[in-house]
Amino acid sequence: MPNRLSHLGAPPASFKIEDLRTFCACNVAGGVAGVAVDLILFPLDTIKTRLQSPQGFNKAGGFRGIYAGVPSAAIGSFPNAAAFFITYEYVKWFLHTDSSSYLMPVKHMLAASAGEVIPFSLVQFPMWESLKALWSWRQDHVVDCWQSAVCGAFAGGFAAAVTTPLDVAKTRIMLAKAGSSTASGNVLSALHGVWRTQGLSGLFAGVFPRTAAISLGGFIFLGAYEQTRSLLLELGRASP
Repeated sequence: MPNRLSHLGAPPASFKIEDLRTFCACNVAGGVAGVAVDLILFPLDTIKTRLQSPQGFNKAGGFRGIYAGVPSAAIGSFPNAAAFFITYEYVKWFLHTDSSSYLMPVKHMLAASAGEVIPFSLVQFPMWESLKALWSWRQDHVVDCWQSAVCGAFAGGFAAAVTTPLDVAKTRIMLAKAGSSTASGNVLSALHGVWRTQGLSGLFAGVFPRTAAISLGGFIFLGAYEQTRSLLLELGRASP
């Protein structure tokens, strides 16, 4: 009986010095990308959160202090983004799927979930990789960094739109009063409460700024990642 996992291929036989350079480049590039996107998009995320607040936008703070906390967020994002990308790239390397395999999206979902277990990443990263593969196939060569950034923008925007209800639920849970049923952390309960009081518009509150911000974030984050990674790999090849 044939092995059903044979399409994944065998993991690489050994860890070479080129692999180490690649993972180091991914680590640094991920950190740089994380800092870049937080410095630019932190204020938009603050606005989105206030739009989703049950108090209403103005009572939640409006446009006041939207830059508060940017430095600490940027400092914290470097190790988080670096850890995500080195995990993501390592899992892809380990699974070693042939690019033509129909299991390629599964590999990317596994890699994304290993790096960060949230529904958003499970949608964004397989779509990003698929769009890059399609664009590469259409032009008969690997996508450039700016093209990868465009793919990241589309993938991020789509993932942002379809996961908005979950983001609304998370926001309501975070802002709920202690001891309330919403504060217990039950996502389904929070979603039901929003649906009962505000309907579909409540579930998709802030969808447009969220989609716009994450589309821009995907462009910056994944574009900066690819550009920095390519630059570091070129520098590594040029050095003896």
